[in-house]
Amino acid sequence: MLQIENLVFNAWGRRFFDNASLNLPPTAKAGLVGRNGVGKSTLFKLVLGELQPDGGEISWPRGARIGAVAQEHPATPISLLDTILEADTVRHGLYAELETAEPERIADIYHRLEEIGADRAPARAAEILAGLGFSTEDLARPMSEFSGGWRMRVALAAALFSEPDLLLLDEPTNYLDLEGAMWLEARLRKYPNAAIIISHDRELLNNSVDCILHVREGKLDLYTGGYDDFERLRAEKSRLLSANRAKQEAERAHLQSFVDRFRAKASKAAQAQSRMKRLAKLEPVGAIIEERVAPFTLPSPARPLAPPLMRLEGASIGYGGEPILRNLNLRLDVDDRIGLLGVNGAGKSTFAKMAAGALALAEGRMQREHRIKVGWFHQHQIEAMDPDETAIDIMRRARPGDSETAQRSKLAHFGIGFDKQSTTVEHLSGGERARLLLNMVAMAAPHLLILDEPTNHLDIDSRRALLDALNDYQGAVILITHDRSLMELVADRLWLAADGTIAPFDGDMDDYARLVLDRARGVAPGQNKKNKQKRAA
Repeated sequence: MLQIENLVFNAWGRRFFDNASLNLPPTAKAGLVGRNGVGKSTLFKLVLGELQPDGGEISWPRGARIGAVAQEHPATPISLLDTILEADTVRHGLYAELETAEPERIADIYHRLEEIGADRAPARAAEILAGLGFSTEDLARPMSEFSGGWRMRVALAAALFSEPDLLLLDEPTNYLDLEGAMWLEARLRKYPNAAIIISHDRELLNNSVDCILHVREGKLDLYTGGYDDFERLRAEKSRLLSANRAKQEAERAHLQSFVDRFRAKASKAAQAQSRMKRLAKLEPVGAIIEERVAPFTLPSPARPLAPPLMRLEGASIGYGGEPILRNLNLRLDVDDRIGLLGVNGAGKSTFAKMAAGALALAEGRMQREHRIKVGWFHQHQIEAMDPDETAIDIMRRARPGDSETAQRSKLAHFGIGFDKQSTTVEHLSGGERARLLLNMVAMAAPHLLILDEPTNHLDIDSRRALLDALNDYQGAVILITHDRSLMELVADRLWLAADGTIAPFDGDMDDYARLVLDRARGVAPGQNKKNKQKRAA
């Protein structure tokens, strides 16, 4: 479907691709992986023609359609459903032609509309929108009434609906909740054409793609299977390379020893010359350089507090008007690991704000340990950072009593090297900013960590490092995330935000995945008015 031959691309003072090649079969679904900054999004721009290569060729079959997700769909007066239907340009063009077509052409147009299943298009569009969290009432609303985050979902829905021959998705789960990510995972498995998906979501890469495309050192390597298969194959490749390298080094040492001993002897000169030629022909076996990721530092509280950390009885939470959440009867203990589930707008972040002490109860009773220290990371902190501040500025403000050496040492321990400590936030990557903030909120050894979408900007290895740190942390955790793997491996209890309240969920993540997918099979199930208001916010 997609052929790349000897691709070379240089930009911003570095080489991104160095004679990279790829042959992606039709209908193949590839997960595009690699460390932040290696050129994954750059590859998409090259395929789409937004950047021009310095060498090599990118090609696909004549007439094939390439589709990608726009940053967000424009805020137009066109209804949500019509916006999605217009994404199928063939169908839209046929209907437009039908309005002015000559009588002899009409039969051909209707035949073509029947061929492409035009009558089924509204139901298919509604199904996709339902899976991405839109309600039946939303279908008639104009695009201008939706917030930017929801228009991002519209752009994704439009790309899925139009079914291009090659679909390019760049971190599609970053603006979805867990429910949307689960639905997308199932949808991509059934996608009928080729797709390349940039993702750090291990579950999606294991369950929705049939090959992994790895970008490393300017090359493109294709591995069959999901992400777990890729890791296993990489480990085996590394082991074989190490063994071959050791074998070659032994042969090289043996040949060099012979040459050194007999080069000056006339009787052995020919043999020594022969071995020198063999030495010169020995191509060095390169080793796979393991890219290390800095660990996260989540210090545990020095002394546990008496349970419970928090108990709610008949509690309601809101912002002055109608409560967002009501009738909460929950208990949080010192070693609880709570996974908070629920669709966007169900009140998860509102609950996190209350648990962090930043929002008072509207009514009801809360028993809270008065000595509790809370570390709260929420998904909008990264966007709210001052772009002109540096990492060392942030550390100086947080630890004014520490020496400069201690402040810089702590940043280095967080994975922010000396070369990045005086770089402004504007020029740090999203992953570097997330790493800095996650470590900062945990620096005071809190009794409770509240993490609201902590993985949005982290690559797979950094997510694993965060998982390791959370499992070593000896305090309570409330976790909100669309990363199913992280939720499964951290949370030991699940709470579900739904229907204006939060209650324990009786089941595990597999049970919840079935619930989500069963719910999405209905055409645009209705949601309450609060969710509708939330989308317009």
